[in-house]
Amino acid sequence: MKFGIYYSYWEQEWSADCLRYVEKVAKLGFDVIEIAAHHLNSYSPAHIAEIGRAAKANGIAITSGLGPSPQRNLSSADPEIRKAGRAFFEETLTNLAKIDVHIIGGALHSYWPIDYSKPVDKAGDRARGLEGIAGLADFAADLGIDLCLEVLNRFENHVLNTAEEGVAFVREVGKPNVKVMLDTFHMNIEEDSFAGAIRTAGPLLGHFHTGENNRRVPGKGNLPWHEIGAALREIGYDRAVVMEPFVKMGGGIGNDIKVWRDLSDNADEAQLDEAARRSLEFSRFVMAP
Repeated sequence: MKFGIYYSYWEQEWSADCLRYVEKVAKLGFDVIEIAAHHLNSYSPAHIAEIGRAAKANGIAITSGLGPSPQRNLSSADPEIRKAGRAFFEETLTNLAKIDVHIIGGALHSYWPIDYSKPVDKAGDRARGLEGIAGLADFAADLGIDLCLEVLNRFENHVLNTAEEGVAFVREVGKPNVKVMLDTFHMNIEEDSFAGAIRTAGPLLGHFHTGENNRRVPGKGNLPWHEIGAALREIGYDRAVVMEPFVKMGGGIGNDIKVWRDLSDNADEAQLDEAARRSLEFSRFVMAP
């Protein structure tokens, strides 16, 4: 089991350059840095290569996250949008492979955040998303990348809200590199049981995000971390556990995540670093085998 953190913890914009955080994350003791996948597409080849070199030099693995835009939605009813989504995914996955990324997680089958001012077609979106992911899976597999479909809460997506729905979707796709992704923040809203949801995912669990009920770092809320850790050990989970805290207001991140108050206690960067380091120690204590 490897432990990581999403670099957006320190940022207000998804487009922030992840390079400056690679060495920081390593010095704090993490094994993994998670990056926003699609922003690689705007980087020069030289900058992409520099990120890869920095990760190797610091002994850090890279995972990636993605919330596709409505214009790149594989489940859209508009065939031109689905076509654009496929082209976008091919470009993004190709760039991820250049820096040795083997996991991309998120609402890959849909888009994020959902605009609920428009009509919701769960059955249609599921069917089209299923077709899109099934068609993309072999392309990703050829690059050595797993597609990990995130189970999100009802306010952020409508297709996959529970581990049971995620497992059913992944089994229907039927590709070995298409897996379920769970996130404790979303689980806290939707699941009857943390341990039960983890057991339901079982060997199909490909990626795991952690964050408190209040989106602070693990250990600064009320989630049952010992139960979560015991369930991960029970299923033999040995992949990445990436914390995804969001504690600062402002910017695209604060707006998308709906952070309307400072959850960091007005922390500066050094204090954010220390909170992350302590949470990493806590996470290893409660979740590692």
